[in-house]
Amino acid sequence: MLESQLNIILFSTLIDMGITNFNSFFERLSVEGRITSQKELASILEVDSSAISKAKKRNSVPRSWFTKLAKKFNLNPEWMETGTGKMHLNSQEQSETEFNVIPKVRARLSAGGGSFETESDIEGYYSFKKEWLLKKGNPHKMVLMDIFGNSMEPELRDGDTVLIDLSKNEILAGAMYAIGVDDTVRVKRVEKLPDKLVLISENNRYSPEYIQGDEINNIRILGKVIWICREIN
Repeated sequence: MLESQLNIILFSTLIDMGITNFNSFFERLSVEGRITSQKELASILEVDSSAISKAKKRNSVPRSWFTKLAKKFNLNPEWMETGTGKMHLNSQEQSETEFNVIPKVRARLSAGGGSFETESDIEGYYSFKKEWLLKKGNPHKMVLMDIFGNSMEPELRDGDTVLIDLSKNEILAGAMYAIGVDDTVRVKRVEKLPDKLVLISENNRYSPEYIQGDEINNIRILGKVIWICREIN
């Protein structure tokens, strides 16, 4: 840990603002898999999105960004700046490559009438075994979201966290999906019938919802629920 911090300090003194090509820098971060959008980068760096836009316009990367990213993800500043050298700073590199970090967003999925909490801001990252994720789908298109409401009990309970693969939006009969309905986000089992969709709750106190006609255009299949995490009280 000390060696890692020293490497960060020593190298950060050599980085002169304005040298690094922003697009190359961002592309390396995208390939590494930690960051997939400029909005995510702003959130991780705890800066306004306008700061990212200015850096891109100037085609330069502030020195402090390398330090913050190196500390957070154990990334080698030299690699971030030039693409040369090892991606990670120390012996953790091997273990890092065995895991993918999945973002958890502030938005919550309603197991009920619909959640208006649809913010895509990232509130944290959670590590999963890469081999396991690849068996489930596309790790770079996965996101974690919390559940609230009781319409999907006992399968999903209020406060559960689910892993969603946003690349899986083709409806498979009976599978659970995160769906967008107008301006809300929900979680339901989805059945596709001729000229209609059926949104099914696990809780038998909730009747199936039949979506047909022009209403179908208001439904967006955001992704498939592939894993559930539950805390035991």
